[in-house]
Amino acid sequence: MLDREELERIVREAGRIGMGLWPGAGHAPQVWDKPDKSPVSAADMAVDTFLRTELSTLVPQAGWLSEETEDTLERLGRDLIWLVDPIDGTRDFLRGRDGWAVSVALIKSGQPLIASLYAPAKDEFWSAERGQGARRNGDRLRASRRAALSGSRMPADLPIRGSGKEHGFVAVAKPNSIALRIAMVAADEADLVGTTRWGHEWDLGAACLIASEAGAIVTDACGDDLVFNKSNPRILGVLAAASEIHSDAARNLKKALSQTR
Repeated sequence: MLDREELERIVREAGRIGMGLWPGAGHAPQVWDKPDKSPVSAADMAVDTFLRTELSTLVPQAGWLSEETEDTLERLGRDLIWLVDPIDGTRDFLRGRDGWAVSVALIKSGQPLIASLYAPAKDEFWSAERGQGARRNGDRLRASRRAALSGSRMPADLPIRGSGKEHGFVAVAKPNSIALRIAMVAADEADLVGTTRWGHEWDLGAACLIASEAGAIVTDACGDDLVFNKSNPRILGVLAAASEIHSDAARNLKKALSQTR
């Protein structure tokens, strides 16, 4: 059995490493662009290296998929893999803002089994286990129970434009980390998070389990179930929403998606 306390210790230590390089604590960032022009920092790499060493020791039989490690398809032959984003929300990290997190999920047979999401600058540790609920700093989470799409709270840049404005969404604080935005639905601090932009499995694994264990429904932008540890780890958007508004939100996302194709 997995030692949950040891997993939390590892993820918290990874957050401490990130904090030690965070501009918000007065540190000068070392940053460069990846081939896709997205930023990566020395902190991303340091946290990734630490997590790979520690998590591989914790569960030696698990494969590995991380944003900052070259992928090998050897993982496809594993029933278990670690799915990791060492710093989700790198742009907030580099700006000295607190909207970033260390995201770790243990995937079994294509679905998240255990999740840890740590936002050290916010002092928030989120966790979930399949069938066992979700917690933040030890407190049980219950997702938004909103029944009407209009007026739903959505993490968004101000002002809300386009379809968000048309449907009367209410903007709430938007961390750069998509994982933290999804976790807001789990904590009843938002009613939905939706995007049609392509993402990756490591962006979503931990937060999706946290939100679903809290009672939300989480799918891709087309309303289809998420599957992890695929040969191509890309995912077409995400929709995390209160259970009673998810179907309406999915119809709107599909419409938006069809208009962009």
